[in-house]
Amino acid sequence: MTLQDSDDLERFLRNADQINELVKEFNSSDVSCQEKALAKADQFISSLEQVEPCKTKINKTVINKNPSFENGPLNIQYESSQNPENFFRTLEKDAEERSQRRKMKEEKANELRELGNEAFTQGDYETAVRFYTEGLEQLRDMQALYTNRAQSRICYRKILEIEPQRETMVKAYLRQVDLEEKVALQEKAAWEELQAGTEQATAVLELLKKLDRPNEINLYYCGGLELLSQAIKDCTGQTLFRLNNGFSIINGNNIVRSCLSQNSKDPYAVDLCMSAVKLWRTVCTGNKQNQQLLMECPVTRQHMVQLLASPICEIQKESLELLSLYSQTQHGRDLLIGNLNLCQMAENLMSCVCRDTSSASALSILKNLAAENNKGKLERMLFWLSFDTQEHAVLASSRCLDLLSDSSGGVITRAAGLLSVLLPMSSDATQEVVRNGIVKKLLKILKVGGEMSSRYSIKALTVCTASIPQACEELVKLDKRLHTLRKLLGSIDELVVGNAALCMGHCLEVDGAASGLLGTDCVPLLLRHSAGDAKRAAVRQNAAITLGKLCKIEPRHMEKLRELHGLEILHSCVRLIT
Repeated sequence: MTLQDSDDLERFLRNADQINELVKEFNSSDVSCQEKALAKADQFISSLEQVEPCKTKINKTVINKNPSFENGPLNIQYESSQNPENFFRTLEKDAEERSQRRKMKEEKANELRELGNEAFTQGDYETAVRFYTEGLEQLRDMQALYTNRAQSRICYRKILEIEPQRETMVKAYLRQVDLEEKVALQEKAAWEELQAGTEQATAVLELLKKLDRPNEINLYYCGGLELLSQAIKDCTGQTLFRLNNGFSIINGNNIVRSCLSQNSKDPYAVDLCMSAVKLWRTVCTGNKQNQQLLMECPVTRQHMVQLLASPICEIQKESLELLSLYSQTQHGRDLLIGNLNLCQMAENLMSCVCRDTSSASALSILKNLAAENNKGKLERMLFWLSFDTQEHAVLASSRCLDLLSDSSGGVITRAAGLLSVLLPMSSDATQEVVRNGIVKKLLKILKVGGEMSSRYSIKALTVCTASIPQACEELVKLDKRLHTLRKLLGSIDELVVGNAALCMGHCLEVDGAASGLLGTDCVPLLLRHSAGDAKRAAVRQNAAITLGKLCKIEPRHMEKLRELHGLEILHSCVRLIT
């Protein structure tokens, strides 16, 4: 601290002491004491004006060069004899307003704290941290929020340190705990309804007793299953079916099993098969425990996959709807992947994609299975297919290409999602779709935007440009100065950014593509991601390689790079590509 700084500090402390004494005299009940305090305050203010100001003081005087007599400042003179009661009333009003504002902030902070506590008890520590942080933005001095946030972060970090699959494992365990609690409540409600003798409880119980009779004709069981599907109206009905051994009664019936295997030539065998699948769907809709019990039956697991290849469209449709029900939730997807024959299911689903009547449903299932958490499993599932089945990839890809022009956004997203998985597996399929104009269709989707459709489309496009020069030439021709790819480089989705950078690198091989990017924001965007703005190492590497390739093909981009002080990063890029 310099001598001048020390003098300023001493002066500030003396002034603070004097102001403190004046405030005490103002608070006195003696009127004469208050008047003396006012006089001292005037003297103190005058002394401050006479003393040389410290170096941190700022003169904020503004001179009005065009004064107006109408709007000029009022000539107000301070009266030392002014009653201090007005001053204190103003202070009290201000304090009351501050108190009200703080009370509102406290209420909001407490609401966020409760939300954080709820997330904490459910094991969602990441969400808990977010709620606690939002609460601290409302009230910075709320100690409980700091403590709770620290505990959440510690718990979340401990989970992340367990093993590579730690997060998935812990979340799966918490989901199982929640499921068991939910099942207990469902069964309690079902027993209460059964004891009360409600219409639904009575109907479900009587129908199950009648269906338990062996060696009846197909029409008998078909009618019973249809009536049972109608009798089950809600979650309680589904639970009653489970508690009264409904799965064992239906799946253990030899007549029903024969129809499900499609070996029966008896009358109404097809109707009985459809009725059984429809009942499965009825008892499993929105009921995780029933979904799990259905998957535990070996015969059921086998039939669910085989029925996808049924030559009868109605049976195939019912089977697709049942699988679609499972694929819509993480719990259901885990059951499908963990229990079914993935190789055969993929083969049958791709056969369905090639059929106009069932392609949308099959695409929906494959798209759901291609969710981020299961994508690796789906790719392995498709890889397991035999070479004969690989021929389906060309047909399925061609069918998906047609669906990219569908009027439904959902169908387009599913088709793009399946293409993003199929094309890396089959070079023949990639060549076929490029010849048939996939680049133009994918570019159109990317221009429109959409989170998932963009993610799938840019990956499929990157696969095409990686192996087929025709795709690169077509993309450079259609996307002037690679405007769409540059736009994707600014996305918040790192998967999109990484693939966009890689795709741009492929296109730089086309004559004139690199020079066409002169004067654009391409270099700053790539440099930002190369310098570590991206969290994923693959994204940084893709951006670095493309940046190095850009400057190597067109040296004039070096000028922009020098302006941004990015030569060191460029040298790293050159080492990566050589």
